[in-house]
Amino acid sequence: MQTFDLAADGLRALNSSLHAQSEDTNQTVWDIINPKGSHAIAVGLDAPIEVNVKGSTGYYCAGMNQQATVHIHGSAGPGVAENMMSGTVIVEGDASQYAGATGNGGLLVIKGNASSRCGISMKGIDIVVHGNIGHMSAFMAQSGNLVVCGDAGDALGDSIYEARLFVRGSTKSLGADCIEKEMRPEHIEILKDLLARAGSDAKPEEFKRYGSARTLYNFNIDNAY
Repeated sequence: MQTFDLAADGLRALNSSLHAQSEDTNQTVWDIINPKGSHAIAVGLDAPIEVNVKGSTGYYCAGMNQQATVHIHGSAGPGVAENMMSGTVIVEGDASQYAGATGNGGLLVIKGNASSRCGISMKGIDIVVHGNIGHMSAFMAQSGNLVVCGDAGDALGDSIYEARLFVRGSTKSLGADCIEKEMRPEHIEILKDLLARAGSDAKPEEFKRYGSARTLYNFNIDNAY
């Protein structure tokens, strides 16, 4: 195990060391101590390594992640796991705005609550939030799955494309072109797998599914001004 003191050695040295890891590295587990809310921790990783951040982080932790598992033992600032491609990012606490934004793949798990715009423009990422999410979450979400074990704020799924949204609690309001949809057996299976991978004991049958009504896909003269 490698232990890196961020307060002593700095962010540039940390990310350079992590970027130097490759598929066949033997430095597979990294503990980062004294993060103290620093920004851009463990961004752009592309190796099958495990990174444990022992505290809370600032902006864009684990952005553009590939292959790696990044475990934040605290809360995360805006843009955690932004544009991630693969791998796993776990936040033990809460996440600020636009968690998982534009994510193309991988799994983001937030054990606490997520703020506004969670999963905005998601493009294939799977996001599981154990708590609640804020307004405008999954705005223009294109593909992937957003699972919310608590409640969802205003305008959920506004202008959504083909992402699947699963909410266990209440939804304050739905955004434009987002509607409740039938929970079919295949959706129960998808949800069961995601909940198990995210360490949640919630039952898939307790969730509602939301998605696109597909009325915004084509031009309608009645919507023109």
